[in-house]
Order: sequence, then C-alpha cells, then structure tokens
Amino acid sequence: MFSKRILIMIVLSVLLQPLLAQQVTKTGTTAAKFLSIGIGPRANAMGSAYSAVADDASAMYWNPSGIAHISEYQTIFTYTKMFADINVNYLGAVIPAGDIGVFGLSVTSLNVGEMEVTTEYYPEGTGERFSAASYAFGLTYAKYITQDFAVGVTLKYIREGIYNSSAEGFGIDVGTVFTTPFYGVKFASSISNYGSKLQMSGDDLLIRHDPDPNRAGNNQTIDANYTTDQFELPLRLQVGLSRDFVILNEHRLTLAVDAIHPNDNNQWVNVGGEISLFDNLLSIRGGYKGLFLDDTQEGLTLGAGIHYGGLGVIKISVDYSYQQMKYLNHLHSFGVVLSF
Repeated sequence: MFSKRILIMIVLSVLLQPLLAQQVTKTGTTAAKFLSIGIGPRANAMGSAYSAVADDASAMYWNPSGIAHISEYQTIFTYTKMFADINVNYLGAVIPAGDIGVFGLSVTSLNVGEMEVTTEYYPEGTGERFSAASYAFGLTYAKYITQDFAVGVTLKYIREGIYNSSAEGFGIDVGTVFTTPFYGVKFASSISNYGSKLQMSGDDLLIRHDPDPNRAGNNQTIDANYTTDQFELPLRLQVGLSRDFVILNEHRLTLAVDAIHPNDNNQWVNVGGEISLFDNLLSIRGGYKGLFLDDTQEGLTLGAGIHYGGLGVIKISVDYSYQQMKYLNHLHSFGVVLSF
C-alpha cells in the first residue's frame, strides 16, 4: 500500500509539473538582468537564434565556443538603444593563438544616465544627482577538440551599482558547437551566467538606529546597516540548431532555431534566418523571439548588414537590427566588426 502511494505521488508530480511551472515563473527574481540582453545586431536580427550560428566576436556572449572558428584578429563594438534612455554597449576583441586556441576579451555596460535625487520632503529634487550602471568584464578561451567539435569558456566579473551602493560577483559561461555529419547541421549548447549570488552593500544602506525607542537615556544614534537579500544571476541553458544552404554558389541561406531554459522564466523558442547575397557582401535577416512564452514583450526582429573586404588587410562589417516590443519602445542595435 505504501509503495502504491509513493508511485501515485510520483505520477501526479510529473503530470502537474508543467502546470506548476506555468504558475511559478520566478520572473524578476534574479540580479544583473542586463546579462540577458542580446548582444550584437546580427544575432538580435535573427531572433537571438544564434548559439549554433555564432562565428564572430559576439560569440563570446552567445556561445564562447564560437570564437574557435576565428583565424584572424577581430574587434567588435555594438550599441543598443532601449526604452527609458537605457543603452547597452559591448566591446570585444578576439586574438587567435595558433594551436593553443583562441582568446577573447569583452566588456558589457548598461547605463541609464543621471537622475535627480528626490525625497518625500523634496519631491521636486534635492539638487543632487545620481546614476545607475551595470558592467561585466569577460575573458574567453575556445579551441577545437576535433575537426568538428569546439568548446569554449568565459570567466567574467560582474558589477551593478546605483548611487553609493553596489553588488559584485563572478560568473562563468560554457559552450560547445558540433558540426554533425547530417547535411552539415550544427548543434550547439551553452550555459550562461552560472556563478555567485549578488548582494547590495554600500553607504546608502548605512542608517542611524535606536535599538530601544521605548527606553529613555540610551544611545539613539547607533550606526547600523540594512541587510539586503542575495539574488542569483540569470542562469540560462540554450540549445540550438542551424544549417547553411548554398544558392547559386555566391548566395547563402542560414536557418536557425534555439530553445532557451532560464532560471527566472518559462521556456521559449527563438527562430531566425539570414540571406547573404553576392558572396556575403549584403545580408538580410529576420526572426521571431519568445515563441510559446506567455505575456512576452518581444516578437518580430529584422535587420541587415554590409560586409566589405576591400580595405587591404582590413575587413569591415556594419550591421543594424530592429526588435519589436509589445508595449515599450522598439529596440535598435548598431554594430561594427573589424577583422585584420
């Protein structure tokens, strides 16, 4: 009888798991959420279905194993204009080291600009100003283990600050990409932002406290600190597939799909594609983000890019992407990649 009850409980837990997962999404329960903002207009234009496509310096964000494909020095700068005067900048550099592998350095910054300090007594402002910003500094290494299988890892230092308080921690990304023998289909997997929890501390949490307000004669101005909760990083598991189709020898069509499982939301799927014309001179891209995700803000993505290699030893790519948002302002990303 006891074993039957255990079996029934297991079956019920399996059947009810999808329903419970929809009811408890943990949305808004992680810190450093800027780490979930997609980097690079090429990837963003393809609906962020990029883990199996990533083959430029932005791969350090999407799938660190992707830079193992790079055989020349490469730098990237991207700018993403978001709503409410928020902008995200990304700067990266990739350095091939021959048989040793490929190394990369990256900096991600989110800035919201300056704002006035207001209080209940000075709702129009005290005359002081403050700012908030988030940063991530990454060191990436990738290498082909076999001719068709590459691995990569990124170690990063993360810091978020607002006014005179901040939180800091460390994270790690691990990724793989495998070119399968099935029609050249690429299979990729990555785990992003696995690391320490973040906890705010600083002068803004320093207060004057009276430990016993009902008692006369005691010290009413004891220095104390508010203690904040610790929050996990936005951990993300991403699995992707992609395949290239050659059209008339000088045109290429790339199709990609990614499945994402985060620790602060339900699962969803991204799909995207890219058409490269005239031997990669002009690229047109499109995609869709957040398939099968309820109440998502995101949706259609579009973009284009120009790749020019006629500057001697320097090759340049200029890209743009547009991301549709349901209620907030649409997102626009710009990027430049230099290879030499």
